[in-house]
Amino acid sequence: MNDAWPRVTLEAFLRAAPRHLLFTGRGGVGKTSLACASAVRLADLGRCVLIVSTDPASNLDAVLEAPLGNAPTGVAGVPTLEAMNINPEQAARDYRERTVAPHRGQLPADEIRMLEERLSGACTVEVAAFDEFALLVSDPAGAERFDHIIFDTAPTGHTLRLLELPAAWSGLLETAPGEVSCLGPLTGLKTQRE
Repeated sequence: MNDAWPRVTLEAFLRAAPRHLLFTGRGGVGKTSLACASAVRLADLGRCVLIVSTDPASNLDAVLEAPLGNAPTGVAGVPTLEAMNINPEQAARDYRERTVAPHRGQLPADEIRMLEERLSGACTVEVAAFDEFALLVSDPAGAERFDHIIFDTAPTGHTLRLLELPAAWSGLLETAPGEVSCLGPLTGLKTQRE
C-alpha cells in the first residue's frame, strides 16, 4: 500500500460520499456486495439512495431480496433506499420504438422494416443501456429525489465499453457515410447530441 495516500475508513468515506458512486471491477470481486452495503449504510444515515445495476446478469434482486425491474423500487426494511436494474434488452426495445415511431406513416413499410432491422444489433443494445445510464446521471427529477445514485456495474470490459460509448458515438456521427446506422437515423441523433 502506498503510504502517500491517506487512509480513510469506509464510514468516513460514506459520510462525505459524492452523489454518484460507481462500483467497478472484474467479475466476482464483490462489487454488488459492497454497493449494496454502501447503499444500505447511506440510507441508514438518512440519505435517499438509488442503487442501479448496469450488469445484464445482475443479481441485485437476490442480494436485496427484492423483485427489481426497469424502474426504481423500494427495498423492504430500508425506507430511503430504492433499487433497479437497467435491462439492456428492454432499453433497446424502448429505444427502437422511440426511433422508429416518428417515421411510421411517413415512410413506406419496407423502409420501416429496414430501419427496424438496422436497430436490431448489439450496438443498439449498448447505446440504449448508455442512454438509460446517462438519464439517471443527468435527470433533474432524480437530482431532487435522490441524495446518492450508486451504480453496481457489470464486469470491467462491459463497463469500459459503456463509459467509452459517448466518444465512439461522436466519432460515428462525424464520420458516418450515410444518414442511417445501427443507431438509427443519424439526423435525429445529431439533434439529440446537441
